[in-house]
Amino acid sequence: MRFAVGIVLAHLLSPHDYGVAGMVVVFATLVFVFSDLALGAALVQRDELTEEDRSTVFWTSAAVGLVLTLVGVAVSGPLAAFYGEPRVRPLFAAMSVTFLLAALASTQTALLTREMNFRSLELRQIGAALASGAVGVGLAASGYGPWAVIGQQIAAIAASSALLWVASPWRPSFVFSRASLRSVAGYSGNVFGARLLFYFNRNADNLLVGRFLGASALGAYSVAYNVILMPFSQIAVPIQDVLFPAFARLQGDVRALAAGWLRANRIVGAITTPALLGLVVVAPDFVDAVLGARWHSAVPVVQILAWVGLIQALQGLNGSVLRAVDRTNLLLRYAIVVVTASLIAFVVGLQWGIVGVAAAYAISSTLVEPYYTWLTARAVGLTLGDFLRSLRGVAEASLLMFAVVLVARLALIEAGVGQLARLGLVILIGAAVYAPACLWRAPEVASELKVLRGRRAPSAHPIAAEPAL
Repeated sequence: MRFAVGIVLAHLLSPHDYGVAGMVVVFATLVFVFSDLALGAALVQRDELTEEDRSTVFWTSAAVGLVLTLVGVAVSGPLAAFYGEPRVRPLFAAMSVTFLLAALASTQTALLTREMNFRSLELRQIGAALASGAVGVGLAASGYGPWAVIGQQIAAIAASSALLWVASPWRPSFVFSRASLRSVAGYSGNVFGARLLFYFNRNADNLLVGRFLGASALGAYSVAYNVILMPFSQIAVPIQDVLFPAFARLQGDVRALAAGWLRANRIVGAITTPALLGLVVVAPDFVDAVLGARWHSAVPVVQILAWVGLIQALQGLNGSVLRAVDRTNLLLRYAIVVVTASLIAFVVGLQWGIVGVAAAYAISSTLVEPYYTWLTARAVGLTLGDFLRSLRGVAEASLLMFAVVLVARLALIEAGVGQLARLGLVILIGAAVYAPACLWRAPEVASELKVLRGRRAPSAHPIAAEPAL
C-alpha cells in the first residue's frame, strides 16, 4: 500500500513540492528515535516486568513526547531559515505533534511485541496505512502540494496510536519509580544511542541534498529513496519485529539463536536479492512508465540505491540479535563507525549531485556493512563465512536471473517493444527464471516456506528446527 501511494503521490506532486516535504520529513523522522527513548526495547528484553516498570516507561515517554512537540514548534522558524524555504515552517510545526502521538502508544507497542501479539500490531499497521494513504492522496489531488506528504505522515501516526490503544488491554497506572527508570535505562542507553546514530546515517544525505542542492534535487532523491528503497528495506521489518522477542527468549541457547538468524536472513535474501537486482535492470522503464517522465533524473539514483537497499535488508536482523543477547555495546560501536563513514561519503558525493551522493552511499555501505555482520556473527559464535555460505544459493540463483533479464531487456529494446510492455515482460521473464533457479541452487528456501505455511506442534525452540551451525 505504501508503494502504491508513493507512486500516486509522485504523479500528483512536482519534484519541488516533494522536496519541500522531504525537508520536513528529514527531521520529523526523529519521532521514531525519541518516541520511547528505547525504553520499550528493555520492556521486551527483560525476563520479568512489574507494573512500576510499565507505567514508569509510559509516563517518561509521554513527558519526552510533549517536550519534543513544543520544541519542534519553537524551532520550525530557524529550520525554515536553514533551508531558505519559508513553507517549511508551518509544515514542521504541524508535524511536531507526532512526537507526542507516537510517545503515547510506544509502551503499548512494546508490550504487544513482548507478548508476540503480532496480529494486533500488523492490523494496526494496515489500518494506519489505509487511513494515511487516503489523506495523502486526497490532499495531493486537492492541490495542497507538500501538505499531502505531511498530512499522510501525521495521519499514519495518529491512526496507528489510536488503534494501538484499542488493541492493547493495558492502561497506565498513576505510579512512577525512579529505581525502575534507572533499571530499564541501563539497558536502553546503548540502544537509544545507536538509534540516534542510525537516524543521522539514514537522513544526513537528505539533509545535505536539501540544504546544498535544493528542493527539486531533494524531490528526485526522495522519490528514489522512499518509493524504491524503503519498501524493500521494510520487508525485513516484520521478521525483525517477530524475531527480537523470540531471540530474547532464546538468549540462553545461543546455538538455536544463531541457526534462527541464518535461516531468517536466507528468507529475507530470497525475496530482496532478486527483486533489487532486477530493479537495477528495469529502473529506466519503471521510472518513466510508472512514475512519469518528469522523474527521469531519479533513474541512476534508483539503480544505485537498489544495491544499498539489498545490503541494508540483509543487515536488518543484526540489531535484533545483538539486543536479544544484551550486546548493545556492539550495536553502539557499529553505529558510530557507520555514521562516520556515511557522513564523509555524503559530503564528498555532493560535488557530483544526487548521483554522486547515492554512489558515495553505496560505496560506504559496501565497505562498512560487513563489519556489522561480523560483529553479530561473533556474538553468537559464528563467522562471517557462515553467514555468506547461508546465502550462497540465493545469490547464485539471483545472479542467473539478473543476467537473463539484462539480455532480455536489450533484446526487447532492439525489437521496438514499448516501455510499459517491456517492463511487464522483463518482470515475468525474471520470475520465470528465478523460481526454478532458486529451487536448484537454494532448495532449502522451499523447505523453509513449507515450514512457514504448515502448522507444527509446539516445541521449546520452534525457530531452531534445523540443526544449529
